Amino acid sequence: MIAAIIRWSLHNRFLVLLATAFIIAWGIYALTRTPLDAIPDLSDVQVIIKTSYPGQAPQVVEDQVTYPLTTAMLAVPGATSVRGYSQFGDSFVYIIFKDGTDLYWARSRVLEYLSQVISKLPRNAKPALGPDATGVGWVYEYALTDRSGEHDIAQLRSIQDWFLKYELRTVPGVAEVASVGGMVKQYQVVVDPTRLRAYRLTLAQVRSAIENANQESGGSVIEMAEAEYMVRAHGYIKNGSELREIPLGLSSSGTPIKLEQIADIRLGPEMRRGIAELNGQGEVAGGIIVMRQGENALATIQAVKSKLESLKNSLPRGVEVVTVYDRSAIIKRAVANLRGTLIEEFIVVALVCLAFLFHLRSSLVVIITLPIGILVSLIVMKYQGINANIMSLGGIAIAIGAMVDAAIVIAGVRAGSAGRTLVRAAGLHQNLRHGRSRRLIDHLGAGAHGLFHPRKNSQRARKSYQSLVD
Repeated sequence: MIAAIIRWSLHNRFLVLLATAFIIAWGIYALTRTPLDAIPDLSDVQVIIKTSYPGQAPQVVEDQVTYPLTTAMLAVPGATSVRGYSQFGDSFVYIIFKDGTDLYWARSRVLEYLSQVISKLPRNAKPALGPDATGVGWVYEYALTDRSGEHDIAQLRSIQDWFLKYELRTVPGVAEVASVGGMVKQYQVVVDPTRLRAYRLTLAQVRSAIENANQESGGSVIEMAEAEYMVRAHGYIKNGSELREIPLGLSSSGTPIKLEQIADIRLGPEMRRGIAELNGQGEVAGGIIVMRQGENALATIQAVKSKLESLKNSLPRGVEVVTVYDRSAIIKRAVANLRGTLIEEFIVVALVCLAFLFHLRSSLVVIITLPIGILVSLIVMKYQGINANIMSLGGIAIAIGAMVDAAIVIAGVRAGSAGRTLVRAAGLHQNLRHGRSRRLIDHLGAGAHGLFHPRKNSQRARKSYQSLVD
């Protein structure tokens, strides 16, 4: 069969060249659209449900949130396992699906079953799906610093939460921008229990009064002089002084009881569960870029960098964005390693063909074969959904050595009487790689007359050679 393919190729050179050109174009198309990453993604197809239940102990979160969610998610189609974790104020439920499940189909099924169980959760529990990312989606991290000292970490966190976070979410390929470090500013109402008891009020009444005072409502329209006037009640709290003036009720004498009479209102940080620190220089605020599943990591990181560069002029004076983690450097080194290996093989093959065959044009067989073989492998990777990472590119770099051996043998067959010497060179190359050069030469001994060591079965060798010549 191989002899028939060789014979057909020799008689139809134009079709072979046309097919080669088509494969090269297809390979270049696959090369430009194959996602680049540094780490192979071996994570399961999973959907995460994060539920915030502020101020509750882990056991309470487990009983009232995690357990109802995990039991409901057991019935999700395609789910292989459901894992629940309860922490202080937070619940995490991981639904693992079988391999090959479409991520967005899995997310829609989880949302369907979540809508059935959400009525069983406490009123203050707010479940939400995690980002459509995987465990290796953490591709970039940055920190906000102010060497001038004009902005504290609370202000840096505000810049991150209310400016950079929303801008970076618009970058293609970004699934989430997670804020870390700093302090989240909040108005804190510190109630005095003695005063609360003296005015015969409860914490529930105080909370309800604050919620009712911090909202707006509409009152339809009023028509006057052939014009309509919209009626709207302004009620959003804008500063601490407005918060102090919130009425809670009436005293025994009929005077209104204000919030400032029973509580201390102040601006302070939200309770923290950790900090972010940069190189021992102190606390900072920052963000983590999480890439969407299946996206090109290198393109996403470059787009994030470009966005941050365009936002520098919008930052307050003295505030700087410092890169903390950047995966693109590893990706570029992996690509450069493959490029360097390919160039080294080109040079070595050219020198071997020149030294053993005295025929430099024979090296063109290898120089043309290697890039085409790599392009074919990229086509397969593209349509199997495999991204180009350290493992896949490293495998291609290793396979280049085997491709070189085969190409040298073919060049030796074409070179005539010098082929015997060249096969010894190929055997030496194999010896350096696998330690079995003599075995390779003996295996190829019956290939063609005058090129290899003949075996005892010379009749079979002549037939094999004659088929190649025909």
